[in-house]
Amino acid sequence: MNGAHRVLIAADKFKGSLTAVQVAERVTAGLRRVLPDLEVEAMPVADGGDGTVDAAVAAGFERREVRVAGPLGHEVTAAFALRGDTAVVEMAEASGLQRLPAGVFAPLTASTYGSGELLRAALDAGARTIVFGVGGSATTDGGAGMLTALGARFLDADGEPVTPGGGGLGDLATADLSGLDPRLSAIDLVLASDVDNPLTGPKGAPAVYGPQKGASPDDVETLDAALAHFAKILEESAGSKAAEHAAAPGAGAAGGIGYGALLLGARFRPGIEVMLDVLGFAPALDRTDLVITGEGSLDEQTLHGKAPAGVAAAARAAGKEVVAVCGRLALAPEALGRAGIRRAYPLTEIEPDVAKCIADAGPILERSAERIARDFLS
Repeated sequence: MNGAHRVLIAADKFKGSLTAVQVAERVTAGLRRVLPDLEVEAMPVADGGDGTVDAAVAAGFERREVRVAGPLGHEVTAAFALRGDTAVVEMAEASGLQRLPAGVFAPLTASTYGSGELLRAALDAGARTIVFGVGGSATTDGGAGMLTALGARFLDADGEPVTPGGGGLGDLATADLSGLDPRLSAIDLVLASDVDNPLTGPKGAPAVYGPQKGASPDDVETLDAALAHFAKILEESAGSKAAEHAAAPGAGAAGGIGYGALLLGARFRPGIEVMLDVLGFAPALDRTDLVITGEGSLDEQTLHGKAPAGVAAAARAAGKEVVAVCGRLALAPEALGRAGIRRAYPLTEIEPDVAKCIADAGPILERSAERIARDFLS
């Protein structure tokens, strides 16, 4: 495409090296080195996982900080984003793996209590629509901690609260949702996730994602049984809906916090679709000639609900050309083409040493952007 005069950069983070905001800055710098007067609009994107609040703030939302419980119960400062009466809440801010000390995992005891506190803070701030981005969790507690923070009670046979984390749910005897914050019934709660797993079973949260959180095979078995028991007890107190939610797409997201959100009346939507709506992607598309998307690794997973696939699908529907930047590329040109991406520019094409790519991602990405400017805009 020659003579394009406006570019939209809608890329996700390069995990471990650049935030989505930094990716946009570096790509802009590289493009303008070739075309100094090029009009560039940056719209950092995220798919509901970590970086979702930052993307909303970059799009003009106000950043709000609050002290909440981290996954192990220690206090952390977590942020949500607010614009008007719409809030973007990211569970990883309170209950994410990044909130654990380096090298420490707590698959049986990590709790989502802080995520519930974040939702409550959004309600206190006047939110009527809450986009609840889930992903990157340290937890596998089915959202029990979150529900507790919002007023639910989960008791053992002695009438005592069960211990925090998924492991403690094996001792659950009664569940009482009657004390849930009444404001929850009057809002639009959107569960934004890039995974559609059910709560339990071979494709459930413990089996598929437990090992990433340090769960041994025995832990996975324990957690799967505990979450199945949790859903059964909830069915006794909350009715058949509890069983339907456990089998529903998205229930297994972020260690089963999706299940907790569905119990609160959330509707499940692919994270990137929700975020593109919230960020105002459609009007930005109208103003652009070329879209540049990307993430750290463009691979098979990208095609299943990750940010670049969502961006490319929306851009293709609007008749806009899309190219991608990435750290590494593990997709054939045909697969990229089917996803709506005309061409990808991996950093490893310029610097084959992956360690150097990670360490020097910014300058190398600028060089990739120079190539895009020459190939597509000159």
